[in-house]
Amino acid sequence: MGLVTLNIENVECRYDSVSILDGISFEASGGDFVGLIGPNGSGKTTLLRSISRTLKPCVGAVVLDGKDVYSLKIKEIAKKVAVVPQDTVTSTFNFTALEIVLMGRTPHLGWLEKEGEKDHAIAENAMKITNTWHFADKLMTELSGGEKQRVIIARALAQEPKVLLLDEPTTHLDINHQVEILNLIKKLSKQEKLLIIAVFHDLNLAAQYCDYLILLSQGEIESIGNPDVVLTPENVKQVYHTEVLVKRSPITNSLYIIPFSIPKLHSKQDFTVHLICGTGTGTPLMIDLLNHGYQVTAGVLTTLDTDRETATHLKIQVVTDHPFSPASEEAHKENLDLVERAKVVVLTDIPVGWGNIKNIEAAEEALKKGTPLIMIDGVPFEERDYTRGEASKHLNNLKRNGAICVKDASEVLSVIDKLEGKLIAKIKK
Repeated sequence: MGLVTLNIENVECRYDSVSILDGISFEASGGDFVGLIGPNGSGKTTLLRSISRTLKPCVGAVVLDGKDVYSLKIKEIAKKVAVVPQDTVTSTFNFTALEIVLMGRTPHLGWLEKEGEKDHAIAENAMKITNTWHFADKLMTELSGGEKQRVIIARALAQEPKVLLLDEPTTHLDINHQVEILNLIKKLSKQEKLLIIAVFHDLNLAAQYCDYLILLSQGEIESIGNPDVVLTPENVKQVYHTEVLVKRSPITNSLYIIPFSIPKLHSKQDFTVHLICGTGTGTPLMIDLLNHGYQVTAGVLTTLDTDRETATHLKIQVVTDHPFSPASEEAHKENLDLVERAKVVVLTDIPVGWGNIKNIEAAEEALKKGTPLIMIDGVPFEERDYTRGEASKHLNNLKRNGAICVKDASEVLSVIDKLEGKLIAKIKK
């Protein structure tokens, strides 16, 4: 038997005279994990209801394996499409977990027919897949949130569906249960070839687990495609009205989104902090400093560096140079000019090689001129020295010559605030 196919064809839905969905079209098939994202009121849950044959579109069609779902009987669609709702009333009653899962066999039973051996075997298998069989006889009221959610998914699997629809499957769950549930759903999409369509509020979880994303805005599709295509800073700002940075995790290789805000009025624009950073070590500091009203500059960063990308997006003045080669004299001089103008210089715990060792020399110049230097030294020098000890010599000199050492970026802002107060008091004198 081939993979299930789903075609959403120009669907429009209304509640009375209010339009909720307008011209929604997309295709998906078995093995796909599709995430529906968008702000509240964008039509995510309405789209799920339309696919599950709960809310008939006023225009368009929902076609499953070549048949309009609204031409099928309720039992027929229940054998093909299972729904895991956001809140489940049955989880509050004194049913055992097994009794809840057996409810999923209802579409396959005749009028007043009881579950037989086959139904119990299917329910048991569903519970084993979801790792819930060991508490089959427990009451639902005795289970944790994550356990209840797994039981509801087991009930859906007992329907033997081809399509699994989930409305915010991780709502109210702790992060460990969120990961547990989403790992399970991802496994089902790949191993069982189920078509998964799930509503997400958490963009980071959607980016990590979904093959495709549909970004809805005011009932229309703003963007559709893989997470790289959909989760751009421009798309997120357009729909959520929020500035974000979009980065890639070095561990999972999935995208992650960092929201931030920049005050319209920078109360401390005459107080410039220069960052000597790289490889993403400066990104959180850039956002924190801007949000606290400080003027920020950075350098020298190569065109391929993560911090350079962040600085460009945040409209921070940055000294840029070519990758894979030592910093040019021109870039080094430009960096020294920014150091000269700064009230405080921050050196993050960057890896140091021959290509960026001049940045450490720029930090030394700051100390020579009496400019406060904050140095993050959470990572031991020898672990990030790729110059056969030369960089460690410079970094140790910075320590000996008065650099203010902190363990991580979270301490930097409080140190700068104190330095700012001292400098203002000095000027008043």
